[in-house]
Amino acid sequence: MRVGTKSVLFGAHCFFIHPFFVAAGWSILFAFPWDLRLWAAFFLHDLGYLFSENMDGPEGEEHVHLGAKIMGLLFGDWWADFTLRHSRYWAKRNGVSVSRLCYADKLAFAMTPSWLYLPMARATGELAEYMAKSRDRQAGCVVFTETERIQLDSGLPAQWLEGLQSYTRRWVEEHQGGGPDTWTVIGSPQSGATCLSQTIPASRSAGHIHGPSVVGQVSKDVW
Repeated sequence: MRVGTKSVLFGAHCFFIHPFFVAAGWSILFAFPWDLRLWAAFFLHDLGYLFSENMDGPEGEEHVHLGAKIMGLLFGDWWADFTLRHSRYWAKRNGVSVSRLCYADKLAFAMTPSWLYLPMARATGELAEYMAKSRDRQAGCVVFTETERIQLDSGLPAQWLEGLQSYTRRWVEEHQGGGPDTWTVIGSPQSGATCLSQTIPASRSAGHIHGPSVVGQVSKDVW
């Protein structure tokens, strides 16, 4: 069974667990998702992993298309595009902005407790890939705090997860207003990829999403 299939069935993208964390993330960032089309996007956006041999490799990064195609057939082109742009790496590579689904999706990961996330990711085999890929992406990239860098390099799954969740919370907090994404790295630093040229102090490690810029935002559109 492919790792992507396992991830959707009982792993980090489990179809009966992950969508509810995405809904919780949406509720925190924007408002409760009353629109049933949003719930469809929560459940369908990662369906493309079903046929993927990897999670963060070339195949995994193209997982966005299947869910977007289904959303387009059900609700039209706007919703297809909304779902397609939930991946910050795909969006960066293709020169487009992310949709709000991306912020909710990333916050969902940051909110998933370690006692739930780690056993699922271990069971599918995807944890090792995530840990290796995150070390590659953070090498030479100054958007990680020193504490996060140590945690990501620790080789210990619990510490690694804490560090990556801290970084992900800060990414959401920094970008959820829709500004340009200067943190996401395409490729490895060894291949010339760069990220923010400003050092992030350790004091900015985010334990929680907070503040008026994030909590309580209610908008009639969902771009």
